[in-house]
Amino acid sequence: MQARRCFMSKLFVASLLAGCVVSAHAQSFPAKPLRIVVPFGAGGVADLTARTVAQKMSEGLGQSVVIDNRPGAGGIVAAEMVAKSEPDGYTLLLMSNANAVSAGLFKTLPFDPVKDFTPVSLMGTFDLAIVTSAESRFQTLPELLTWAKANPGKLNIGSINIGSTQHLTAELFKSVAGLDAQVVPFNGTPAVMTALRGGQIDVALEVLSPVLPQIKGGALRALAVTGPKRNTALPQVPTAKEGGLPNLVATSWNGLGVPAKTPQAVVERLNKEVNAALQNPAVRQKLLELNVEPHPSTVPQAQEWLQTEIKRWGDVIQRAGIQKQ
Repeated sequence: MQARRCFMSKLFVASLLAGCVVSAHAQSFPAKPLRIVVPFGAGGVADLTARTVAQKMSEGLGQSVVIDNRPGAGGIVAAEMVAKSEPDGYTLLLMSNANAVSAGLFKTLPFDPVKDFTPVSLMGTFDLAIVTSAESRFQTLPELLTWAKANPGKLNIGSINIGSTQHLTAELFKSVAGLDAQVVPFNGTPAVMTALRGGQIDVALEVLSPVLPQIKGGALRALAVTGPKRNTALPQVPTAKEGGLPNLVATSWNGLGVPAKTPQAVVERLNKEVNAALQNPAVRQKLLELNVEPHPSTVPQAQEWLQTEIKRWGDVIQRAGIQKQ
């Protein structure tokens, strides 16, 4: 009995000391520069979002926050790097739809999309648009739906690569509209737009930002946006819900995550600084100019968002019969 009490006493002291170490680490955090690993090349919307938020975060943290672009393998290269890094809060991952999609798209991954990460916060969402060429017969989404249902098998819907947000949203569009149509993937947005203008496809699903200049310039016609509300850049364009598809609500998104087992106090500190950055008027304006809707969140909200997105896109992949890679 005496030995047991001695053991329990030592265990209590060890736990107390461990707690003190974690607390001390959190209080001194950050003591050196931080790094956000971005799974996309420089200059894109995700990269510019990360740089805009990182610059303001560095002011609140008192340390520089550098961007490390690591594109490749649909975001797997960057995610694996962060998953295997030290869980101390100094290495963060720019998370996106790709993190949610990978869980249902790949047979095996060098990390667990849920267990190996702790989402810190959402940062922003951005709409997709259903677009046609300016010469298209379709003036509205209801017109397109009516024609497609009267002509089964004839509608071609373009998107970028299989497994991308655009491709899966196109599959979701086809499913919720009950269409007998083909989803045709292309290698990149320029190829989709060339096919659309050339008449090889009838309609395309694309993130709004890269096609917005062509819509405003009159080369493309936006039939709907897929967000929950009308986009501020195109207030005259209805949502898919307004166009007759109440279940077609989909946005692309970015957030920040850290390796699992990062101390909770550090996660909360990072969340605080991300949200402070997103609420800064200059940061908000910059993001809106990129057609990114700022989306602050708590840590639990970010975790719930990721799990919901994993289920949503996993269901789309399964219904569409997309083979796991």
